Amino acid sequence: MPIHLFWGDDEAARNRAVEALVQEQLDPGWASLNLSRLDGSDAGQAAQALEEARTPPFGAGNRVVLLQRSPFCSQCPAELAEGFEAALGQVADGCHLLLVSAGKPDARLRTTKALQKLVKAGQASEQSFALPAIWDGAGQVELVSRTARELGLKLEPAAAEALADAIGSDSARLASELEKLSLYAAPGAPISRAAVQALVGGQSTSALAVGDALLAGQPAEAIACLDALLEANEPALRIVAALTSQIRGWLWVTLLERAGEQDVAVIAKAAGIGNPKRIYVMRKQIRGRQPAVFLRLLSQLLDVEAALKRGTDAGDAFRDGFLLCA
Repeated sequence: MPIHLFWGDDEAARNRAVEALVQEQLDPGWASLNLSRLDGSDAGQAAQALEEARTPPFGAGNRVVLLQRSPFCSQCPAELAEGFEAALGQVADGCHLLLVSAGKPDARLRTTKALQKLVKAGQASEQSFALPAIWDGAGQVELVSRTARELGLKLEPAAAEALADAIGSDSARLASELEKLSLYAAPGAPISRAAVQALVGGQSTSALAVGDALLAGQPAEAIACLDALLEANEPALRIVAALTSQIRGWLWVTLLERAGEQDVAVIAKAAGIGNPKRIYVMRKQIRGRQPAVFLRLLSQLLDVEAALKRGTDAGDAFRDGFLLCA
């Protein structure tokens, strides 16, 4: 297929797929002539990619025109969009036009619709490289397993879970740690949980983990997570903002369910949650909790925010807010 669309926020996986396609299609002896790396944030280079895609390869192997930050399925000027639509049917034999972007293609655009028609007809390919959400534990385990498969490594199920706990959705670090673990493991043997614990270390943390600890009535564990975030130079007010959004979402879901609303799409829209699937996870987290619990946590967060803005040390502000007021 002459046209390829790679998109998603998993930059490390995207880059691996890009380089794999480049190596598959190019003859090393002719790579300098048959590989163009262009930047779509420059309209001139985006137009140049369309022109070069019409050029047959030189010598042996195929030709690859790689356009990073492709504008064609997002915000694209009208003139450039027209050129793209015209070029779709004019890609030269043996030439591969590879369009790469971090954002999801905008399905409302003519350019996206035109490209999707080619995908359905088998004349183009599309691959997504989306990172799992920070709250999606199962998605993070799948990310670990998928990355290991791409690198040709075997993992014990417990090792995949341990890596997901330790790294979360940090795809670039995940690939690095897996390569390190592959050298540590015995040849041909799967990577074990013990190896992960020995080389990778403890759990990653996030503001969501802080919120989970507060919800479970474990303020000391919440403070430990906060200390880890502050040591990693996470801005204190950003932590407050993330916690406020998380707890406000719980409150909205609780109130709407108590009012008899069952449609997850309606609940997600009212709570300001972009992915309705998250509602299922939130329902399990807050089962049996009363709205007063979330109102108390929001009040504590307000005290923490006020203390931070008065210049109180971040660690002291969180301790006073969550331990003294617990």
